[in-house]
Amino acid sequence: MASTTDSATDESISLPRKSSWKYIGPGIVVAATGVGAGDLVATLIAGSNFGYTLLWAAVIGCLVKISLAEAAGRWHLSTGRTLFDGWTDLGRWTTWFFVVYVVVWGFVYGAAAMSSSGLPLQALFPDVMGLKWWAMLTGVVGLVFVWFNKYEVFEKVMTVLVGVMFVVTVYLAIRVTPNLGDAFAGLLPVLPDEKDSILNTLGLIGGVGGTITLAAYGYWVNAKGWTNSGWMKVMRLDNRVAYVTTGIFVVAMLFVGAEMLHSSGVAIASGDKGLIQLSDILADRYGSATAKLFLIGFFATSFTSLIGVWHGVSLMFADFVERYRKDRAGASETELSGEAVAAGRREKSVPFRAYLLWLTFPPMILLFQEQPFRLVIIYGVLGAAFMPFLALTLVWLLNSSRTPREWRNGMLSNAMLVIAGLLFLVLCVKQITDQPWAEFF
Repeated sequence: MASTTDSATDESISLPRKSSWKYIGPGIVVAATGVGAGDLVATLIAGSNFGYTLLWAAVIGCLVKISLAEAAGRWHLSTGRTLFDGWTDLGRWTTWFFVVYVVVWGFVYGAAAMSSSGLPLQALFPDVMGLKWWAMLTGVVGLVFVWFNKYEVFEKVMTVLVGVMFVVTVYLAIRVTPNLGDAFAGLLPVLPDEKDSILNTLGLIGGVGGTITLAAYGYWVNAKGWTNSGWMKVMRLDNRVAYVTTGIFVVAMLFVGAEMLHSSGVAIASGDKGLIQLSDILADRYGSATAKLFLIGFFATSFTSLIGVWHGVSLMFADFVERYRKDRAGASETELSGEAVAAGRREKSVPFRAYLLWLTFPPMILLFQEQPFRLVIIYGVLGAAFMPFLALTLVWLLNSSRTPREWRNGMLSNAMLVIAGLLFLVLCVKQITDQPWAEFF
């Protein structure tokens, strides 16, 4: 008689009869991780500055991310190989880029994620302790949670937090009584009559929901037990649900910005502190209960991004270390490609936990001092470079013989990925040219 564990394993890898809502999971995780406080602030400020004019740009941003996440998931399912495994086929430069990226990006992002998660807690409980201590507490809680739990528990907790985010953002959007006529008009692609409106619009499109977490989507797909092309329809439904959910979050915050801020001429700061300002405005207009509800939603948004990165990028780092070791040991291609099913084992591996520690403890140094100037510049450039890297390498991989012919890119996929790559390349160049390089040297 088969054991309970064996039965569960067989059930998790058996092919679905048809695409079904009951399988949804990794998409919720990638949506929750990708939409952080920064995305909400950017959309809020877009609504504040331009009203409903850029609603169409937020929608296009979701469509672009659907294409990127679908491509990452399709690579994992059609080839049985992980994304990092595919990158190594393209040359050693991909490995060097990834290593530098995850080390520098992880160090700075860890501090930003902890600070963002601690900020609403400090606003909710101002007399308990200061922001730095709340930030460190959220980082440690995230570390402990990811360290001791497998993907199944992680997904359930993320789903609950997404539910909180959904309820809060939709409630606020309804509460501010949006002008639906203006909102529908905002679906027409019109640029604001402002300086740098094109770059601002591209920034909004590119900033909707996710950076490296889009690359992590394929790893979460494997962790769910989806390991071959029989799960392709389920993955695509899952991915669409993810970015419809993302679209609702973003549109709701744009409504809030358009109605509460644009109509009254109120400006808020960029960054997470803008959300604290919004809570003060909500308290004045709708009472403290609404303000506290918003802060709870703010915390759910920030903390899902924290634990999502803690889990997803740690899986990618563990995969990188495994590839490096096997490559050094001369492992065969068969051995390398069979590792897409190893997500459960990676969650308990030393590299996974080592990167968890890297994301949590070294960044705490930045909470007690100003961020090192040169490090922040490098972080900004690497962060801007990752999305064109992801889009263009996916075009490369999914049009080559590395992908089974049936699952290679069609015209629509190629068009969306090329558009995404060019969009992010423009934003990358802008990010690089905006950096104060004269002060760097």
